[in-house]
Amino acid sequence: MWIVLALLAALTAAVVVTLSKAGIKNIDSSLGFAIQSVLILLISWGLVAWQGNLREVMRIEKRTWLFLILAGVLTCISSLLTFRALKLGDASKVSPLERVSLVFAIIFAVLFLKEKVNWQIILGALLMTVGAILIAMAQPTGK
Repeated sequence: MWIVLALLAALTAAVVVTLSKAGIKNIDSSLGFAIQSVLILLISWGLVAWQGNLREVMRIEKRTWLFLILAGVLTCISSLLTFRALKLGDASKVSPLERVSLVFAIIFAVLFLKEKVNWQIILGALLMTVGAILIAMAQPTGK
């Protein structure tokens, strides 16, 4: 099931990039991100309430709060940087470069979470990096 969910996340992320690029065409990228952030806030807390998990907030450990707060701050920074890159560049080039985060995630998972990797993961990460760079450096075709 995790594979299906991950692929659906990838599909929705691709739609988000496309809609975001169209949405920030005539406005500041930070404003576009702020608008989306309000919706993210409302939907995510609405889901927590709907699932009946609001009481769990009081049981979250301090260390967990620290991790989640740091991840939240970095999510905001990442999104702001992505929106600015989308404002300045083509979505078809920005998105693959932004997805090189996969390679960094693998490195961090090995270093900090002590996850194991094999040659397939290493090769896949290298191929994704090369592919993202090739896409980003591609010259536009004639119209």
